[in-house]
Amino acid sequence: MTGILVEKAPPKLLITIDRPKANALDAEASRGLGEVFTEFRDDTAYRVAILTGAGDRFFCAGWDLKAAAEGERFDEDFGAGGFGGFQSLPDLNKPVICAVNGMAVGGGCEMLLAADLIVAADHSELFMPEVFVGMIPDTGSVRLPRMIPPAIAKELLLTGRRLSAAEALELGLVNLVVPGDRLMDAAHEMAEKIIEAAPLAVATVLDLIRRTQALDVEQSFALMPSVESYQKLVDSEDAVEGARAFVEKRAPVWKGR
Repeated sequence: MTGILVEKAPPKLLITIDRPKANALDAEASRGLGEVFTEFRDDTAYRVAILTGAGDRFFCAGWDLKAAAEGERFDEDFGAGGFGGFQSLPDLNKPVICAVNGMAVGGGCEMLLAADLIVAADHSELFMPEVFVGMIPDTGSVRLPRMIPPAIAKELLLTGRRLSAAEALELGLVNLVVPGDRLMDAAHEMAEKIIEAAPLAVATVLDLIRRTQALDVEQSFALMPSVESYQKLVDSEDAVEGARAFVEKRAPVWKGR
């Protein structure tokens, strides 16, 4: 599809936003990403998705303001997964790694807040300047104060201050910062490590995080036995295989069942 490059290399899916000059997304491009991530969710051949931007200046500049100037609304239909394709995609229990190759601006930065893991090039910057163009960082306003100290979150949301990759790492917003020429290697290494794990276990971890993040610890443990993914994992062949492989001192052979 135009502006979205997809490299299918099961069990990994590599998605690149390639929309010069700043990799900004209009509603059509976002819906296209939603279709890609829906396929990723539903196809058992894929275990991990890596999302990056073309070039070395922009990961994603957020919403395409040219489209906005032509009448596209910021509450437009951006597709099944919301802006960027995966932020609100139901039942997405597979990891999305963002490889941040440059500036993540506005909605592009908000996409990172929804990612499971983030590897950032050392020259990257993250910022949300929406209030200066008459809009708000909607998902950012909800997610960011839950991820970092509220006072700093308010500063970033209200002033649009730019975070360096190093400061984002210090705040816990990204997992790893590497030189730009190491970015994709580092993202693939992280993906390969996840692929070594049991697929049902990875899916269950993500499912439980999503289901319990608004609950206290006691409520979370009470809920856990009734969660379908948890029961599927407990009763799975892979749960037996993992223990057997450990005892036999060999690599496990996962079946995803």
